[in-house]
Amino acid sequence: MRFIPTRIHGLVDYLWGLLVGTAPWVFGFADNGPATYVAWVFGVGAILYSLLTNYEVGLLPVISVPMHLILDIAGGAILAASPWLFGFADRVFWPHLLFGLFSVVAGLVTEKEPRSPDRIASERI
Repeated sequence: MRFIPTRIHGLVDYLWGLLVGTAPWVFGFADNGPATYVAWVFGVGAILYSLLTNYEVGLLPVISVPMHLILDIAGGAILAASPWLFGFADRVFWPHLLFGLFSVVAGLVTEKEPRSPDRIASERI
């Protein structure tokens, strides 16, 4: 069931990217190289591909919404598994796991097409 509009998803994308990218300093694991780099790369990456997505809050419409959602799901799964994949789970894993799972769920429940003004008007009738 897809119920999150792409506009809301897009706004959350930028916030998610900022939160993930700054998580090492917010949650106190900035001294752990791999954990920090993974968080920073995923945060910056999410912001970059959000800017390139063809939805209401994208800057350059290069990536389709379905492709963006695939990136969210695949990237979220990798982020969630990253503490074990890159060997830092003994030091920190909750931020990566939770942000990753959030990304997977968001990718699964977001609509695949931006809402046009016509579509929004027809849904109100």
